[in-house]
Amino acid sequence: MQNNTVVITGIGLISSLGEGADAHWQAFNDGAKPRIDGERFKPYTVHPLGEVDWNSQIPKRGDQRQMETWQRIGTYTAGLALQDAGIKDDEALCATMDMVVAAGGGERDVTVDTQILAEARVRNDLGTMLNEKLSTELRPTLFLAQLSNLLAGNISIVHKVTGSSRTFMGEEGAGISAIDTAVSRIRSGQSTHALVGGSYNAEHPDMLLGFELNQMLKTDGWSPVWQRENSEGGGIVTGSGGAFLVLESADHAKKRGVRAYAAIDAIYSSQIRRNRENLGETISKLLGAASADKAADLIVSGATGAKKVTSAEKAALEAFSSSTVRGLSSKTGHLREAQFPLAVAIAALSVFHGTAFLPLDSENEATGPANISSALATSIGATRSEGVARLSKV
Repeated sequence: MQNNTVVITGIGLISSLGEGADAHWQAFNDGAKPRIDGERFKPYTVHPLGEVDWNSQIPKRGDQRQMETWQRIGTYTAGLALQDAGIKDDEALCATMDMVVAAGGGERDVTVDTQILAEARVRNDLGTMLNEKLSTELRPTLFLAQLSNLLAGNISIVHKVTGSSRTFMGEEGAGISAIDTAVSRIRSGQSTHALVGGSYNAEHPDMLLGFELNQMLKTDGWSPVWQRENSEGGGIVTGSGGAFLVLESADHAKKRGVRAYAAIDAIYSSQIRRNRENLGETISKLLGAASADKAADLIVSGATGAKKVTSAEKAALEAFSSSTVRGLSSKTGHLREAQFPLAVAIAALSVFHGTAFLPLDSENEATGPANISSALATSIGATRSEGVARLSKV
């Protein structure tokens, strides 16, 4: 079996910080407060998406109309990654490119849901009423828009990425599995280049409802991710955005003559039963495996902010005192399926620039070393799935 080196040659990002790899790197180093909205969904806070000119990556209005926001975010971000890698206008490369997407379950029609709940209070024939609403109020395309693999479908249609396609569901675990699968395929020689990533729309009421049904959202405004254990609510502040990466074998990238941000050395993951197994020990084992040869210079944590879970990760990270730690959710919010791709992207940018970005929490994050050549990216899911990626300078 082959053992190809896997490198990142394209990074596509949009979030509350802006658009593109350069804009995000600058935002992580500007020392400014994060962009938040604490009024629209009060008492919950979100990191809202900035203004996006969808036409620049999704030129057909018809394509835009049939996508929900999370799909537009993902399709747009995928285009940025392809453009960054110099592949977007290469039909041959797009036609042979594999795609692995981390997706959620779509966005519900809140207006119709509200109508159904209101009718249910005054009618006894609930079954008949529900059938009436489903047949008269829901637009036919909603059911297509709800399909998780439609994000990959839209990327194929808009950007002509028509190699093999896989979609993973399952919150943060989807992002971990997506990158792990893409890396494994390239490393083994099953693929030469792949597009991988995910997207999330935090500004949709049912997304917030899903978290709050488990009492997981922070309810007293924003604070850095490491300072939420004693705050009100569950600790999570979500953010809208997308993160896609173009991965290639080093040989494939070299033949194309393109720069590589970083190499992905390995992915380590787990999915323990947290009511039976110790989460802190599991995180420590994953970090230890990723640091077996040498401690990484930087750890870019995708910590959710969820109480107990983030405390367990913080304790495990503190044991790696030789590594500088950054909790990126303090700046972007938590992007669920896209969280691991985002953490890997920011870790890759750090390795590429050879320096750690500025601390996002002066009380809990130390100034970084002058030079870095390796980094870890973590994603410890709010309820399940744990993952760590190791990246190094090419």
